[in-house]
Amino acid sequence: MTGPGYGRHTAGLVLLLGVVLIWVGSSFLVSNLFGEQEFNRPFFITYLNTSTFSLYLVGTCVSRLKSATHRRLARRKRSRSDDGDSAPQQEGIDTAATAGASRRVNANHGVNAEHRMHARSRSDERLLLADSATEHKLTTRETVRLGVGFSVLWFAANVAQNASLAYTTVASSSILCSTSGLFTLAIGALAGVETFTTARLGAVVASTLGVYCVMVSGAEATSAHMPRAWVGDGLALLSAALYGCYTTLLKRRVGDESRLDAPLFFGAVGLANIVLLWPGLIILDVTGLEPFILPRTGSVWAMVAVNALVGTFVSDYLWLQAMLMTSPLVVTLGLALTIPLSMAGDVLLKGVEVSLPYYVGALLVLAAFIGANL
Repeated sequence: MTGPGYGRHTAGLVLLLGVVLIWVGSSFLVSNLFGEQEFNRPFFITYLNTSTFSLYLVGTCVSRLKSATHRRLARRKRSRSDDGDSAPQQEGIDTAATAGASRRVNANHGVNAEHRMHARSRSDERLLLADSATEHKLTTRETVRLGVGFSVLWFAANVAQNASLAYTTVASSSILCSTSGLFTLAIGALAGVETFTTARLGAVVASTLGVYCVMVSGAEATSAHMPRAWVGDGLALLSAALYGCYTTLLKRRVGDESRLDAPLFFGAVGLANIVLLWPGLIILDVTGLEPFILPRTGSVWAMVAVNALVGTFVSDYLWLQAMLMTSPLVVTLGLALTIPLSMAGDVLLKGVEVSLPYYVGALLVLAAFIGANL
């Protein structure tokens, strides 16, 4: 791959690496909240995280107000210029000297008017070019509708992943979530977003084999202190399936990142989350599945805030740009890079012991990511 497309793809991969680093740190933060801090509230945390997207609407509103102000000023200037052009010319005076002066004034006036007409013509041409450049962009209504539809899938995938961290290790959750490559390839091929090639199929198969090795070797390591690890594994797989659905939906609907007003899109996601999903907090509290309790200490509030603002507000914007610059499958397999970092964190920070097949599985997943980008 060469030319502008190569640079765009490379920029997408760089953004993806930033997302990987942020998501690994966020996963350990959530795991610490559920474990050491005893604040096991996956729905509340995901609801708060997603709600921060609504902050993007503030910037969008300010930007649009500025644009509207500039347009009004431009219209006023044009109106004044038009009034000057239509003003009646001064009547000629009988004396020859005054008549000559009048002709010179009128000639200069005509030249100036012609210059103004050319200037307006050039301005109109620039506006037409700008309109043609943005003609393919999604409208405000289309962007908002896409954000509302996307919010439910996004929330479900993230609440499943966050909940999985209460039952299994960060590394196991990351590895199982990486199986979304299977779902992304299958759904993307059916939707015409992904090209189904032998190399990509091999990358997904290698990733799946790696996940199997990790699950088999990691079961013994987690069974001692996480007896319900299978619940976390199931939630991680559910998150993977939902991830494959919404990445393909976005790529099919948007295509190129230039078509989407990303701040407006994420703002719509956050606002839809606030308006539509708050009853879940009441239902979970009434049923006792997740009693509604706010953080009791400043340190827990700080961890929740950092996770929301950095782990979601910033990282998901970068994720969207990376996905649109590359492809859903590349980003999906690329997020498997969280595996070695998660493994290192589990070993160094939590003292989890892993066997050789665990490392082999992680290497297979990494190899799948590299193969998908060749």
